[in-house]
Amino acid sequence: MAKEKTQYTCTDCGGITPKWLGKCPSCNAWNTLIETAADSSGPTKNRYAGMAALAPASEVAILSDIEAQDVARTPTGQEELDRVLGGGMVQGGVVLIGGDPGIGKSTLILQAMDGLQRSGMSTLYVTGEESAAQVALRSRRLGLDHSQVQVLAETQLEKILATVDRLQPAVVVMDSIQTVYSDQLTSAPGSVAQVRECASHLTRMAKSSGTAVVLVGHVTKEGALAGPRVLEHMVDTVLYFEGDTHSTYRLVRAIKNRFGAVNEIGVFAMTEKGLKGVSNPSAIFLSQHAEPVPGSCVLVTLEGTRPMLVEIQALVDSGGPSPRRLSVGLDRDRLAMLLAVLHRHAGVACMDQDVFVNAVGGVRISEPAADLAVMLSIQSSLRGKPLPQGFIAFGEVGLAGEVRPAPRGQERLKEAAKLGFTVAIIPKANAPKKSIPGMTVHAVERVDEAIGLVRELG
Repeated sequence: MAKEKTQYTCTDCGGITPKWLGKCPSCNAWNTLIETAADSSGPTKNRYAGMAALAPASEVAILSDIEAQDVARTPTGQEELDRVLGGGMVQGGVVLIGGDPGIGKSTLILQAMDGLQRSGMSTLYVTGEESAAQVALRSRRLGLDHSQVQVLAETQLEKILATVDRLQPAVVVMDSIQTVYSDQLTSAPGSVAQVRECASHLTRMAKSSGTAVVLVGHVTKEGALAGPRVLEHMVDTVLYFEGDTHSTYRLVRAIKNRFGAVNEIGVFAMTEKGLKGVSNPSAIFLSQHAEPVPGSCVLVTLEGTRPMLVEIQALVDSGGPSPRRLSVGLDRDRLAMLLAVLHRHAGVACMDQDVFVNAVGGVRISEPAADLAVMLSIQSSLRGKPLPQGFIAFGEVGLAGEVRPAPRGQERLKEAAKLGFTVAIIPKANAPKKSIPGMTVHAVERVDEAIGLVRELG
């Protein structure tokens, strides 16, 4: 069977050319030509014609007249994954999960599919990178000896869609989307055109049939999902695997979720039997020191809806004429800004010092509420004196030296008190109206107040 001819269509003006050009001959726009199937049998032919019945036209309705319904969710059996998804898999939802090679994407998805199958849902695991025997070998290694998950080793989109139409599974996994290709296009699997085309067809299938689809995606060397950016716009949920492959712990972060909270994270530990959820992630991000040490300050950060305690470590050492500024898990530019504020408004100078800051456990912290903890850890390392036992801090610091409030401060304090912390320095706007049992809270308005309090407490 001869493959269908292709053409190149401009995404800006819709102009068509038989071969790829750097500049569209119609509108003179650069890099806008994409490969599409050629129209070989007249203007009525189009490659979506076979799917027209899957998306019938709907009637126009008034927004206030539309009845809103809660979305039903099916738990996967992995509590941390369910937390990130917003409670479980959604009928007709499309989930895209990406991460570095070997970090555990396929392992987690296979465990989740087995949990869904055991709960009574029909599942189909489509593998494009491994054979069915390799998937079976991994399932044995994970202790899923009697798993009833259906496996299909296939990369051609048309055959995959035909199998899904025949089996009618409730959940389909495509591992990975970069290995799938359509006969409609001549470009190689993994190209921009193929990824866009295949993801579009799988998304249409999910929305029309109610089958939940999970797409596993490759990432580039910069850590972003490979393929066109529109891939992330197509799907309902985007998850990223984070963490070092040499570390035991993995983080799964939701950066987009139409059915739940964004920036929610799930914490997993890699074991011989696969990935296991960590119910108390604060424990893995806190180093166990027998006695308080200089340069260590515990931060209460907020990841989605979960308050989490993370230890911030700082090391300040003489650096010579060209001092270094290095941060791991925190923004390096923000570290330079905090050092300038610390010097200008608190009189703590680090101009001739190397400053190294690390968030323990491999976690990445992006919220500005970490500012105060970073500054106090730097000041503690510079003085060589540890912060008090059971001490925590959080708050954003502005360029004028003011300490700004952090969102949901009460929940942060309660989480710290639950884990046995007894002293806190927080923004004045976050001061609790009622005292928290077992915790002494110091509310400050400026960074110099916080530095002075630490010196008094120390």
